[in-house]
Amino acid sequence: MTTSLTIQQAAAATGLTVHTLRYYERIGLLDPIARQDNKHRLYHEEDILWIEFLLKLRTTGLPIRDMLRYAQLRKLGNTPESVSARKTLLKQHTYSVEKTLAELQSNLETLHKKVAMYESIEAELPASVITQQPSFEDASHEYIK
Repeated sequence: MTTSLTIQQAAAATGLTVHTLRYYERIGLLDPIARQDNKHRLYHEEDILWIEFLLKLRTTGLPIRDMLRYAQLRKLGNTPESVSARKTLLKQHTYSVEKTLAELQSNLETLHKKVAMYESIEAELPASVITQQPSFEDASHEYIK
């Protein structure tokens, strides 16, 4: 990576919009971004790495208020209180993500069982009954029991 990126380049590198990058800086998720003499923002590698971490938190469902709390604690440095609070926040969120994953896995298993059940039923039907199957797109608009 180059030593610095413009806001457009940072947006492309992170998948965020220019507006979102400015918003994250304005609300304090990002530290103030370095500026050129012409006031244009210059993002450095550490800024991009921090944004990538924020995106992981966002993708896992961490509320923005908790992301802000984490960012505030991070700004305090590696004091015992800050480190402990950040670790606690991440441990709580990890538990929440693990619980969600377990629920999703259970739901996925149910879906697999239902599909297998319908495949078994289809295998027992006469071939002439199964000639006209709706496409996935057609079926997705109907409530299927």
